Amino acid sequence: MNRLWSRVGIRVASVGLLVVGTIGGVYLGQSRDVQQQGAQAQLVVQADVSTEFDEMSLLKERHSQHAAARAYQRAAEGDAASKVATDAKSAASKALTQQTKAIEKKEAEEKAAEEAAAKSSSSSSSGSSTTEVGPIPSSCSEFSGNRATGCALMLDAGFGIDQFPCLNKLFNRESGWNEKASNTSSGAYGIPQALPGSKMASVASDWETNAATQIKWGLGYIEGRYDTPCGAWDHSESVGWY
Repeated sequence: MNRLWSRVGIRVASVGLLVVGTIGGVYLGQSRDVQQQGAQAQLVVQADVSTEFDEMSLLKERHSQHAAARAYQRAAEGDAASKVATDAKSAASKALTQQTKAIEKKEAEEKAAEEAAAKSSSSSSSGSSTTEVGPIPSSCSEFSGNRATGCALMLDAGFGIDQFPCLNKLFNRESGWNEKASNTSSGAYGIPQALPGSKMASVASDWETNAATQIKWGLGYIEGRYDTPCGAWDHSESVGWY
């Protein structure tokens, strides 16, 4: 009986060990599967992390490239704006210089035209004679008597010294500079041979005896009718009177 229970116990123990081993094997197998799945999951995670890291790195690199491109573009735009401003300033300065030169040129031309007109007017007003009248005196001090008086009064009337040779010839022809010269046939009187002599009273009442009064009247008559003594002399040369 004891021997029988011993055998039964041994068999039960064997079966128990077999069950435990089977369970342990199953557990170990499951553990290996879990470990393999965990390892695979870890590899997947690591792969995902690596991929995400690479993507982040790529994004950062692209961001840096974009930032560098924007910075370069801004710098290029700034350089372009600066160049445009510089060119505009240079163009404005050049235009101002050209405008200033044009104004100066125009002013110079106008001045030259004015000087030419003044010279022409002076030459015209001086009324240089078309006939030979002799040398132009340097001053009235070269003359004496009524001629010296006539020269000084002529200058006072605004005529140039170059007019005196004409005036001298004119009054030489009319009266020889004699304040009492009288033309009995016509009634002309005095140095300028005013006709009638009483016209000279418009200057002063002493017209009959004062050479200066007569010369002043004669110069006024010449200016009003012939502009200059040389103009009067040319007319006298042409027709014999003035």
